[in-house]
Amino acid sequence: MSIERKGVGARLSQAVVHNGIVYLAGIVADHPIPDAAGQTGQILDQIDKLLAECGTDKSKLLMATIWLADVRYYDEMNSVWDKWVSAGNTPARACVEARLAHPKYLVEIRVVAAR
Repeated sequence: MSIERKGVGARLSQAVVHNGIVYLAGIVADHPIPDAAGQTGQILDQIDKLLAECGTDKSKLLMATIWLADVRYYDEMNSVWDKWVSAGNTPARACVEARLAHPKYLVEIRVVAAR
């Protein structure tokens, strides 16, 4: 049994690969701006990079969990998500409103993908 970890920190790893499955940590915007669409774009760019580092891509997504600081951002976030997600390969997905780690974060996304 092998486990690969990417972006290892004291508290969490950005990605963990086990048994052909890639698990990403919750990702927030690198440079949070007061715009859910902009934050979503930054997050999806990071997800693309992490998936590539792990030898996979968004066409192999299995599951996504999206947290919004306010459910009113749902349509704005989806306007970016819908352009990004691989047509015909959409993952099982949950999207909920939650208080995020810091008020500057409006969106957080976690995905699981096959390799």
